Amino acid sequence: MRNKIAVPLIVLGILMMLIGIGQRTLWAPPETVTAQAPQDAGTAPVAVLEADLLASRPDGAEIRVRSADPVFLAVGRSADVDAWVGDAAVTRISAGTEDSLSAETAEGETTVPNPAGSDLWVSEEAEDGEVSYTWTAPAAGDFSVLIASDGTAPAPTDITLSWANDEGTPLAVPLIIAGALAAVLGLALAFLTRSGGKPTPPAPGSRRAVRESDTAAQRIVARRGAGAASSSATNTAPRTAAGITAAVLAGGLAVSMVPGAATAAETSAPEENYPVVLDGQLARILSSVAGTVQKADAAKDAKLLADRTASTALELRKANYAAAAKVPDTEAPAAVAAAPLLTDLVATGTEFPRTVIAVTQGEDNTVPQALMLVQESARENYKLVSAIQMLPGTTFPQPPADGAGVEAAAADSDEDLALAPQASVEALADALTNPDGDNKGTFAPNSFAEAVTKFQAEVTANPDNEFATITFKHTPVAADTRALRTADGGAIVFGYMSHDYSSVPREAGDSINLEGTIYESLTGEKNTEKGIDVTYGEAVMLYVPPAGSSDQVEVIGAAQELLSAKLK
Repeated sequence: MRNKIAVPLIVLGILMMLIGIGQRTLWAPPETVTAQAPQDAGTAPVAVLEADLLASRPDGAEIRVRSADPVFLAVGRSADVDAWVGDAAVTRISAGTEDSLSAETAEGETTVPNPAGSDLWVSEEAEDGEVSYTWTAPAAGDFSVLIASDGTAPAPTDITLSWANDEGTPLAVPLIIAGALAAVLGLALAFLTRSGGKPTPPAPGSRRAVRESDTAAQRIVARRGAGAASSSATNTAPRTAAGITAAVLAGGLAVSMVPGAATAAETSAPEENYPVVLDGQLARILSSVAGTVQKADAAKDAKLLADRTASTALELRKANYAAAAKVPDTEAPAAVAAAPLLTDLVATGTEFPRTVIAVTQGEDNTVPQALMLVQESARENYKLVSAIQMLPGTTFPQPPADGAGVEAAAADSDEDLALAPQASVEALADALTNPDGDNKGTFAPNSFAEAVTKFQAEVTANPDNEFATITFKHTPVAADTRALRTADGGAIVFGYMSHDYSSVPREAGDSINLEGTIYESLTGEKNTEKGIDVTYGEAVMLYVPPAGSSDQVEVIGAAQELLSAKLK
């Protein structure tokens, strides 16, 4: 009986192994799947691989773009890519069938600026004729891929997306294992059948033969009386063997059919909750800004600043270069360094303008310097709008944990703050103009306010100025106030003030002596009987505590530059 089970079991095992091996070789699916975009997708200046297409390939994919023209490819957050595309005609490429991509072209502007070098891109590639790019999501959130030529020529549409084929052969290994076990079991049963011989019958007439003859009928009756039990016992081995085989097969199939551990679908935070730049982007932006400023500083050429500076940063440096042209020993502004990056605050949101604050301290910086960068629109790059050295003994607030972004704070709103950002700059201007006025206790002691008020007091009290009427006035420039909220509920505020210093002779015949001062160099006069107006630019960085806090507003950074000296 064992022999009847062994042979089929061996054959079944071999067949199972052959089927399993065939699934891994002859019938194995291709290792990669390639989907092609329609060749006649359109003549728009840009094409976009949509976020849903890229998200469907979480394990990565190979993007290949071919064209007779130059090929440009950039990766950016989907909201950023859409903002850059704007009203331009665009071919949007999304998931289609297994071996093809779907393309839809929207009408719009037929040309766009060259997208290369935009600060919006997380990464970019450019080649003549063909670009191959290995796609993996750079961070959490939705990302898209922008494809173009140079903004004027139509975007390439010979686009393929290839990825590892996840159509596996889940039964192959279980079949091979189960088949091997079945074959081994069959061989074992066959071996047991051959090794077991029949008993030798007793010789006729012997005592053993007589005893067996006397009891034969009883044994036969007994066996018949227990026929059901005897049948069960007789079939025990084959049924056990069959049971083992079934268990092996069931076990093998169970291995292949066990579902993977349940995984919760990854829920992405809304786009407006992500930082507007990633670490790599910020490093690249800072490098470009610092490089531009360093070249301009070396040449004392304000024209070189235009691409990467604006607002107060541009105004203060232009004034410094102008003063240095007339007074060669004019102290240069603090150098702008890209690294090392000590900390940063990065705004969230999809709207423009966007704001980033980076604190760096290069080899030429005696103290850390806070750099505020602003991107006015999607097709403009970040520009340095304020560069402020931190005051000794001050601390920049800690950024949020895990690299999270922060919200911008409206300049005119005191929501959840001790003071509105603009109000804090106005209060500082008042405290500097009237040191004993209403805002005397608004600010924590700081070296900037102490130095300014000391200078004003000394100039006023100087006996050499007894025949002059001297006034000082600090005026906030509302358009230059910007703020970001901090992790503790407060806000970092960047502001700008115009510091006007006027000196006028008290009586006719009196004069103001300018000899030996920088004012002589700027005006070309040694004295004046009409008076002089001097203007300084003052960039400041403040920390405003959250509403309900008993802490004072802190001045944690300042930069001052002589802007002009004009005779009345």
